[in-house]
Amino acid sequence: MKILLTGGAGFIGSALVRHLINDTEHQVLNLDKLTYAGNLESLASVADHPRYRFVQGDIADSALVGQLLSEFQPDAVMHLAAESHVDRSIDGPAEFIQTNIVGTYALLESVRRYWGTLPADTKSAFRFHHISTDEVYGDLHGSDDFFTETTPYAPSSPYSASKAASDHLVRAWQRTYGLPVLITNCSNNYGPFHFPEKLIPLMILNALQGKPLPVYGDGQQIRDWLYVEDHARALLTVVSQGKVGETYNIGGHNEQTNLHVVQSLCDLLEELAPEKPAGIAHYCDLITFVTDRPGHDVRYAIDASKIQRELGWVPQETFASGLRKTVQWYLANATWCQHVQDGSYQGQRLGASS
Repeated sequence: MKILLTGGAGFIGSALVRHLINDTEHQVLNLDKLTYAGNLESLASVADHPRYRFVQGDIADSALVGQLLSEFQPDAVMHLAAESHVDRSIDGPAEFIQTNIVGTYALLESVRRYWGTLPADTKSAFRFHHISTDEVYGDLHGSDDFFTETTPYAPSSPYSASKAASDHLVRAWQRTYGLPVLITNCSNNYGPFHFPEKLIPLMILNALQGKPLPVYGDGQQIRDWLYVEDHARALLTVVSQGKVGETYNIGGHNEQTNLHVVQSLCDLLEELAPEKPAGIAHYCDLITFVTDRPGHDVRYAIDASKIQRELGWVPQETFASGLRKTVQWYLANATWCQHVQDGSYQGQRLGASS
């Protein structure tokens, strides 16, 4: 296939690009605005590949997107471009509304115009795959249930509300205009090339520098963790084999409390990086409990049985194997980490507004 991918310089997007170039014969056109979390160093290994092209631009730039669609003639659009950090959405929700809602609307309209020009056989084979999050479902606090594809939406943060809105737009464009869409909602991703404002990379880098490891509230919030390369494989499975109009939840079957995640990282660092900063006896001594995030959801848990049953996808990594690979990657890629930290984000807490 020829795949136009938005947000391909981000964490999940870059993992998908590397998978498509390294493990398939597909052609990839990557459109990314290169905001603070977009990093072309994450794509250095494929940057010069003949099946890969990068364009810097905004999904809301309809003239640019229309030109790229016309020139590249994709068989599928995979839409990952989004503002994605909950804490950052609390501090500044406007950018989340602009990118995740207005940007998705503009992209849908550009794609609809392109799709309408295609010959019948190409038109029927075309796919618009929208990549979303389990956070649109809200909070499972006090329940042993799991998020399914039919769970009602109940977003808690400006981020999750903006993603919920974009999901609704995508479904409406399928229902109203017939655009052949697919939606996936994934659990928390982790792995190589993760921007260090997120929990796992922030804890790794803080620990290596002897900085506090801030755990929100009592640390008992539960998340289902999905190794990013497993997610990339799932996304390709869905865009290749998924049924038009369907939603597929993607999860790692790895429910962990935030505190357990941080403690597990400390244990791995004790083994893999035993030489600690001066004055630090044990990495776990750096754990510091801080005021909880406003509106913090207590539990997310994905029921990923549909994608397993209908498309045959299952994660290859356990939480233990994926976390070890992640820590090993950060220890081996200090230059990438340093370049990221040289930018605007210096590990400070975001989203403390009340």
